[in-house]
Amino acid sequence: MSSLYLGLMSGSSLDGIDAVLVDFDHAVPRTLASLTHRFDGALREALLALSVNRAAVTLDQVASLDVRVAHAHAEAAEAVLALAQIDRQRVRAVGMHGQTIAHHPHGATPYSWQLGDGNALAERLRIPVVCDFRRRDVAAGGQGAPLVPILHEILFRHPNEDRAGLNLGGIANLTLLPADPLRPVLGFDCGPANSLLDFHAQASAWGQRDDEGRHAASGRVIESTLKRLLLHPFFAQAPPKSTHRDAFPYAWAAADGLAPRDLAATLSELTAISVTRSLQTALPGCQRVIVCGGGIHNHDLLNRIRAKLGRCQLSSSAEFGADPDYVEALAFALLAKCRLELRAGSLAGVTGAQGTRVLGALYAG
Repeated sequence: MSSLYLGLMSGSSLDGIDAVLVDFDHAVPRTLASLTHRFDGALREALLALSVNRAAVTLDQVASLDVRVAHAHAEAAEAVLALAQIDRQRVRAVGMHGQTIAHHPHGATPYSWQLGDGNALAERLRIPVVCDFRRRDVAAGGQGAPLVPILHEILFRHPNEDRAGLNLGGIANLTLLPADPLRPVLGFDCGPANSLLDFHAQASAWGQRDDEGRHAASGRVIESTLKRLLLHPFFAQAPPKSTHRDAFPYAWAAADGLAPRDLAATLSELTAISVTRSLQTALPGCQRVIVCGGGIHNHDLLNRIRAKLGRCQLSSSAEFGADPDYVEALAFALLAKCRLELRAGSLAGVTGAQGTRVLGALYAG
């Protein structure tokens, strides 16, 4: 039976779809090919409009976006298969996270909603598709996120060192990996990361992002704005907790009218503080933080985090055999494998669900 799986991840930064082809016939999953497929400009703008002014978007438009997002994921899958020169018939399943448009895992009717029609993707690829990973966990009383800790445990946990996995995507999240095998793996979202920083770069006409954090590094942190931002109620919540880009709108961040470079520095400091405070509270003896996600390329942000960690070491996931740009996509390949094997894909200690659950809806190829 094939050990090849394909993982697809589209995050809150809306910069594209990460695709990875993985061979799980090894103690450590082996990546055969990976790439990022950029969103078509019109599709990206439509997804942004859905986030910025949901009331103006019709039900027909949302239904159309569901299919369009699936076809964009199909293009990413086809591209990574071509890059690997692997026949699609050898792939056992595709794991697709989908594009989150709403995430409210609380209240009387908790929900989490990702666009990406599994039917359309399976029909086009003729490969079994697993998607809709979050909603079973939410139905069981969990947050539905983060879901990557199950992979972080496989890749990064070590019996001689308390560690944490740090994903710097649109949202920053931590996985706590104690050396003691009797202590559970925990994980939670910390707050905004690339989502606000990237939107600010675009609003400031710097491009899609502040490359290497150069503009932020040349600005100064405005303490009054930083204190205001840190009053956001999410930061005071105890885990388990998760969030989404919409909880931290750019208008909220930019309300004080700061000079662009100063706002960039302040937003970078906000992420660094939210991450390190969370880590020091939840795993005070942590000896190493292993970083993945697009934020790995933001040198200013990493420098701010490193300065606040003290003796705790900061490492790239690349040092542990996982390309930092594709760890999340790799996680959804693993979650697809778990679904086909009817194994739990969630960690109850991470999401707060009533127990572990088999995650994802399966669509035949």
